[in-house]
Amino acid sequence: MLRDASELDGLVIRATDGELGTAQEFYFDDDSWAIRYVVVDTGGWLNGKKVLISPFSFVKTDWEARHIDVALTKKQVENSPSIDTHLPVSRQHEVAYLGYYGYPYYWGGPYLWGPGYYPSGLAVPTIASQENRADTNPGASNDTHLRSTKAVTGYHVEAVDGHIGHVHGFVLDEDAWAIRYIVLSTTNWWPGKKVLVSPDWIKKVSWGEEKFFTTLTREAIKDAPEYIESRKISREYEDDLFAHYGQPPYWQNETEHKSSFSLSSV
Repeated sequence: MLRDASELDGLVIRATDGELGTAQEFYFDDDSWAIRYVVVDTGGWLNGKKVLISPFSFVKTDWEARHIDVALTKKQVENSPSIDTHLPVSRQHEVAYLGYYGYPYYWGGPYLWGPGYYPSGLAVPTIASQENRADTNPGASNDTHLRSTKAVTGYHVEAVDGHIGHVHGFVLDEDAWAIRYIVLSTTNWWPGKKVLVSPDWIKKVSWGEEKFFTTLTREAIKDAPEYIESRKISREYEDDLFAHYGQPPYWQNETEHKSSFSLSSV
């Protein structure tokens, strides 16, 4: 199911033995657009320390009750490798973090989450040490592709024929934990309208200029189906959106993945 990413703000993250804190933002991978970590403010429990929680640990998300249950204990989180959320998260930090929790390296497999398309069910049930997993690290580079959603909100968006608006927010897939759409506000050029743009239609991001460059024209964006945040995104709406832009829908890849997985499991 698709959710406006603003719904994530303030969700209580619950360990198996108590609350860890509240979600503030998330880091996404600017290569695959998967949501790799949720930044959690632990409040008074850890003296205001912020920690990263991976979707690998998510057990259940209750959007109505406003909480996410994770398969972690408070002691595990307290003893996890320290990561300064004010600085870029390096691949070295990720190796230590994923090794500590026994999670697979997402950059080492063919799918969105490494060995699978969804993070659910991929976590190893016991904590593995970094040393024990070092020989399984698939030669990851030191380059980081993680970006903060808060940092890129407000970036300008360029169509192929000129400026068209700015990044207002994001729409996430709560099963794959991936950004499905960038919410584009055209108020700078076409007053009062928000539209959705798939990351597949972003040809380049200039982090220095704080600009997203799309493969779309201003006219195509202007005439796109309007996105209204208070309404749930239906498959009919998505069909109209992809038909309008003349692009293949992202769920074709998911269907192919599920089909190949079923065949390999026989």
